[in-house]
Amino acid sequence: MRYRLPAPLLGGPSLFGLALALAACDGGASSTTAAGDPRPARARPLVVATTPMVGDIVRAIGGDRVDLVVLIAAGTDPHLWTPTRNEVLKVLEADAVFMNGLMLEGRAGESFARVELSGRPVVRVAEALAKSDLLTDQANPSHFDPHVWMDPVLWAKTAPAVRDTLAKIDPDGKDTFDKNLATFETDAAALDRDCALAINTIPFAQRTLVTAHDAFGYFGRRYGLAVRGIQGISTESEPSLGDIEDLVAKIADERVPAIFIETTVSDRTVRAVVDGCAARGHELKIGEALYSDSLGRAGSPEGTWTGMLRHNAKSIANALGGRG
Repeated sequence: MRYRLPAPLLGGPSLFGLALALAACDGGASSTTAAGDPRPARARPLVVATTPMVGDIVRAIGGDRVDLVVLIAAGTDPHLWTPTRNEVLKVLEADAVFMNGLMLEGRAGESFARVELSGRPVVRVAEALAKSDLLTDQANPSHFDPHVWMDPVLWAKTAPAVRDTLAKIDPDGKDTFDKNLATFETDAAALDRDCALAINTIPFAQRTLVTAHDAFGYFGRRYGLAVRGIQGISTESEPSLGDIEDLVAKIADERVPAIFIETTVSDRTVRAVVDGCAARGHELKIGEALYSDSLGRAGSPEGTWTGMLRHNAKSIANALGGRG
C-alpha cells in the first residue's frame, strides 16, 4: 500500500501558515508534484507524536509498520513547547498525528487544529478517556489534568484509540496492531502491580508526595499518596511567596521526609521549600529526580514509559521510608 497526504489548508499569520507558505516557496516537504499531490508516495505511513510518552504508546502499537517522528525531545517541558518551522513541516507530511491533548500542548493548539481541518486524523489520546476518569485542575476547575500517563491503568485505556487510527491508515496492519495492543495492555498491568508493590512499602504516615509541580495527581490517586505540587498543573504557573510559605508550614508540621525535583522543571522553588523547612527546624531531604512531563534519554531504562514509571515508584518509595 502507498500512502499520500491530502493537500493542507493554508492558514493565517501563524507559525503554521508561515511554514506552509515557506515550504511552497522553497520546494520543501509540502511542495506539490505534477499530479497535485503535496508529497511523494512511501511504503509505510508516517505518523507524528508530540510527547515522548505519546510516542512510546504509538511505537508500541505501530511497531515496524509505521515510521514515527516524536516532535518534543526527551527532557523538554511540553507545557512550554512551541513547534518550530521544521516541526510544523513534519506535521504537514504525516498521515496521522498523535498528541496528548487536555491542553498539555497548549501553545501548539492552533497548528494541530489546522492540520485536522485538512482531513488527516489528529488523535488527542487523553481526550479518549471518559470525563469521569479525569482529574480537574484545582486552580481552574473547567480544565482537566493532562498527566494521565502517570496512572498505568488509565494510560492503557488510551491505547485502543491509537490502534483504531493506525488501522484506518494501514488496514493491512490491523492484526499486528491488535496483537501489539494486547501486549501493551499486559505490560501496563504488570507495571501497575510493580508500582503498587513499591508504594505499599511506605509507612502510611509518610505517604505524602511533594514535587516541583502538580504532575502526580493520577499517580497519587492510583497508589494512595497525598500529592502536593509547588507549582500548579502547568509549569507556566508561578507560586506566590504565600503559597510556598503555606506548603513549608504543612511539610514541617507533618514531618514529611522528602521532596522531589523533576527532570523538566527548575529546582529553584524546591530548594526554597527545603530552606524554609530548615528555618523551622525540619530537615527535608531531596529525593532522586522524578520524570514527570518527559521520559529519560533514549536507550536508558527511563527512556520508555514503563521504565520511567518504575523509576519514579522506586525513587518515591526509597525516599519516603519504603523499599523500592
